[in-house]
Amino acid sequence: MTSTTLDAAAQDATPTPATQPTAPNEQSSKPGRSPSVQPVLEKLFELYPQLFGAEFLPLKLGIFQELLALHPEQFQRDSLKLALGQHTRSTRYLQSVAAGKPRHDLQGAAVEPVAPEHIHFALLELFRRRQGRSQADLRPKLRAQLISAFEASGLPRQDYVARVQMKDEGANALLEQAFAELDQKLAKQEALRSAFNSSGKTPEEFADMYGMDPREVLWALHQAPSQPVPAAHHQADEPQSDLS
Repeated sequence: MTSTTLDAAAQDATPTPATQPTAPNEQSSKPGRSPSVQPVLEKLFELYPQLFGAEFLPLKLGIFQELLALHPEQFQRDSLKLALGQHTRSTRYLQSVAAGKPRHDLQGAAVEPVAPEHIHFALLELFRRRQGRSQADLRPKLRAQLISAFEASGLPRQDYVARVQMKDEGANALLEQAFAELDQKLAKQEALRSAFNSSGKTPEEFADMYGMDPREVLWALHQAPSQPVPAAHHQADEPQSDLS
């Protein structure tokens, strides 16, 4: 993923917020960091620990201007912009965005959802960083995460794709692969529901007949809103996923 993509992914706070802010008086030894940024990060941590402390929460749009207006003697435009840019490009911040946590104001209140495209870009950037450190193929996990993000968006597929498509053809190909897996999954669920409806069996009997976990059958039946499921099974758990 390009740096331009990452900037778009984290265009969250209005420029973008900071790498892990160290506690006050703790000096950073990371090379290449602007000398003017660390004091700003420490001040943000001091003033708003609920946003810049133990947990990095997605920041509301326009928070850059609010900080400048509220703290004209504490922050200068250029150094604050750099600090927020570093913060929103940090792994911890991107993890909160990728998890779909809402944007928060300076009081720590949730005020608006993160745009689907920002969640999508955050997932891709986290994948890029993790894959660079791992010999394992992390693409299957990413594809599952991309589909979860799509489903959580509530958007029609065409609208979702229009919002998240990038110039990076590799990233677009990963999304296409994820949708192909989703289509296969939906087709299997539909085939299972059709076979179940024709069987005249209870979910337990049907599962036993095909050597399946009864929970898998119940979960597939629950995916069809009009599908009647025996009342005794309405609280069945969805099968556990290894993609957490």
